[in-house]
Amino acid sequence: MAKKTQEFVCQNCGAAYNRWQGKCDACGEWNTISEENAAAERVFSGPGRPPRKGKPFPLAPLAGEQKEAPRIASKNGEFDRVAGGGLVPGSVLLVGGDPGIGKSTLLIQIAAALAAAGHRAVYITGEESVAQVRLRAERLGLTKIPVELAAETSVEDIIATLSQGKVPRLVVIDSIQTMWTDMVESSPGTVTQVRASAQLLIRFAKRAGAAVILVGHVTKDGQIAGPRVVEHMVDAVLSFEGEGGHHFRILRAVKNRFGPTDEIGVFEMTGGGLSEVSNPSALFLSERDLGAPGTAVFAGMEGTRPLLVEIQALVAPTSLGTPRRAVVGWDPSRLAMVLAVLEAHCGVKLGGYDVYLNVAGGLRIAEPAADLAAAAALVSSLAKTPLPSDAVHFGEVSLSGAVRPVSHAPARLKEAQKLGFARAVVPDATRGAERDGLALAPVASLADLVARIVPNRPAQRREAKS
Repeated sequence: MAKKTQEFVCQNCGAAYNRWQGKCDACGEWNTISEENAAAERVFSGPGRPPRKGKPFPLAPLAGEQKEAPRIASKNGEFDRVAGGGLVPGSVLLVGGDPGIGKSTLLIQIAAALAAAGHRAVYITGEESVAQVRLRAERLGLTKIPVELAAETSVEDIIATLSQGKVPRLVVIDSIQTMWTDMVESSPGTVTQVRASAQLLIRFAKRAGAAVILVGHVTKDGQIAGPRVVEHMVDAVLSFEGEGGHHFRILRAVKNRFGPTDEIGVFEMTGGGLSEVSNPSALFLSERDLGAPGTAVFAGMEGTRPLLVEIQALVAPTSLGTPRRAVVGWDPSRLAMVLAVLEAHCGVKLGGYDVYLNVAGGLRIAEPAADLAAAAALVSSLAKTPLPSDAVHFGEVSLSGAVRPVSHAPARLKEAQKLGFARAVVPDATRGAERDGLALAPVASLADLVARIVPNRPAQRREAKS
């Protein structure tokens, strides 16, 4: 009998070592390395099985008919937008999110929508009982829809059950960390079990043509728990985000082989489940405090969708030796750059002030077009001068203090006009993109923006010097 060798695997990143150690050199985490059976890597060849001799396969040229991948619409516009137009048969999606954010609610609604359209949809839960899922379906009003339900964690039993009868169009596995297979000698939830279980489900999806959605746990920093190789194995990785204090959720594509990765879907959590938000700009601006200093409306883009969101800033005198810089929803490095440009080229001294910046509603902004709106909110808070409530801002700030143009300016202006805004503070290169009922206020540099917000500031500086 072959001797079984042992190896030590990090449960956070999947790195393997020959001996135990307290800290993982790959990810830097402590006490995440545990002992596992090295024979588990031979999942698909089997112990003692001779290697199979390969057989040749035909090769195709680059030229040929190009066909769009067929898709199954889930009748949920926001989910289909993020997925790239619908579910592709044979694809595998990995959905991650904080506990209690609404992953199970969203996926049972998607399964019910497909089942109501005449497709076979199966929901496999490994964390809850059948009765708990039925209670959720009863609260959502989905009990009369023929969704097949089971509470099972054995991957072999799940695949054997799904292979009987009509091939399901959608299979939801909630969650992949609870699945286990007999071919691996380790506990459920470990790196080896998660990787092996995911590989078996992916092979079933590709062979049977069923779309499989895997639910994944997330770590404290928001990353999907388990080996990162699982994210490379699946076709799409979706992140379900939201704050507990807000009633809306955001579905974002981190990876998608069949569609764009910069689209978002916005949902609102209601008593009847997650409802689609067709106009998220109105939702993000619904509770805006008009006339308050330190608030600016940013006209941004999330994929192909224009989105208006409020940026809030608070500049307060500090009582510490080192002023605080706190950012929620934006890149802290870009805030540091905007503060440096304001001080170097505009004479706005913020070294003795604490600076707090927040994107209202819990939305995360990644594009540099928010520089101009953030700078306007900072100057407005420092000068205690409210910005016009009917104005939007967008533009990228360079290190020289110049305001550079950004892409999709017509779409941003159209969204602002649709929501009733009358003016837009834009880069100087955006001239000529005026729309009826929307006036442009172009600025060439950040100093021009400061002069617009505080027009008498230069005179005040001269008086102070005299």
